[in-house]
Amino acid sequence: MDNQSTIIDSNTTTEQSLYERDFYQWAIHNAELLRQGKLTEIDVNNIAEEIESMGRSEKKELINRLVVLIMHLLKWQYQPKRHSRSWKSTISTQRTELEGLLENSPSLKYGIEIVIAKSYKRAMIVFEDQTGISKKTLSETCPYTFEQLNDYDFLP
Repeated sequence: MDNQSTIIDSNTTTEQSLYERDFYQWAIHNAELLRQGKLTEIDVNNIAEEIESMGRSEKKELINRLVVLIMHLLKWQYQPKRHSRSWKSTISTQRTELEGLLENSPSLKYGIEIVIAKSYKRAMIVFEDQTGISKKTLSETCPYTFEQLNDYDFLP
């Protein structure tokens, strides 16, 4: 443990108050307890919550990347006279980031059709806001497959 960390009483109440009072110190302290194999002293509930939160963050990033990608593909499809390098760059960047995210967390692919459907609904709203084209003119379901969304050569 570093010099800034203090020895913490291992009872749950003290751990929870440290968690609420100084997250960084709590994280350093519990990481050290884990490294030392002192599993009975770790703050199990808050560690579990933080790990779950990390998983939710990964899923949120997946959805956010898909929203941006789908929205730009829609713009590309519905506004052919406005194609730009910027749009193409954004599409490519989102695909690259998605690829990295799915490499690091391949289980995010499970149920991807549901995630794409949710992302499409959000992308429709952003599309309407940015283009002025009614989302009612769009398909009810995402017109792009998972394979197309990941295909660097695909542009609608």
